[in-house]
Amino acid sequence: MSLPVAVQVYSVRNDAKSDLFATLKKIKEMGYDGVEFAGLYNYAPADIKKMCDELGLVPISAHVPYLDMVADPEGVLAQYAEIGVKFVAVPYLTEEYRPGTDKFPEVIENIKVIGAAANKLGITLLYHNHDFEFLKIDGKYALDILYDEVPADLLQTELDTCWVNIGGENPADYIMKYSGRCPVVHLKDFFGEKSDDMYELIGIEKKAPTRPSNFEFRPVGSGLQNFPNILEASEKAGAQWVIVEQDNPSMGLTPLECIEKSREYLRTLGY
Repeated sequence: MSLPVAVQVYSVRNDAKSDLFATLKKIKEMGYDGVEFAGLYNYAPADIKKMCDELGLVPISAHVPYLDMVADPEGVLAQYAEIGVKFVAVPYLTEEYRPGTDKFPEVIENIKVIGAAANKLGITLLYHNHDFEFLKIDGKYALDILYDEVPADLLQTELDTCWVNIGGENPADYIMKYSGRCPVVHLKDFFGEKSDDMYELIGIEKKAPTRPSNFEFRPVGSGLQNFPNILEASEKAGAQWVIVEQDNPSMGLTPLECIEKSREYLRTLGY
């Protein structure tokens, strides 16, 4: 079995902002089977669906801001149902909602509500982790608490293999831990060590670096990750899709060149 491969459009967000259709066309030409959106670039859902249909790309999933879904679960998710996505992921929690804060229990309850709203529209809700979910609360990772507290019929996993590794766990082992509950796996490679200003690197928090960092995101197959193991675990655990994501380019390559290099590497592994 060889899993279909999608790419998170956030990886090439500036190209997508400049010309979404041309960027999606390049993604298709690289050999990607599908795309995961993070924003719709001012297009109507019907227009996004039409682009994907025309190009033969599956709009498999989308990252949708947590607070947008809390404010209007049905209304926001209905847009993505119109596009035809099968999955929507909670992509990121800002500091005040993260594990260890007073609001994290509220996040868990809200995710149950969002998951139920998604189900009504034929969408499965996912949670996309970073490394801050590997904070231990009463001896247990917050990420595991989330999946224990929210039933599997309301929330599935979208394990980001880079952040699992940075969080201190083996990505392949963690995928197997959630066997049957991880329909989508994020393939992300990296090089270097964790620093105090990690989120500067994903383009979210703009603050001065606190110390020099040698950390960088890399095209899949160009960093420290063991992707043959990760892919084998993904298949064994019942994943339906793997999705390439690279938050920022590196190695002197453009964002489009980075995702092309990732696709070429995965082809050498039979994907």
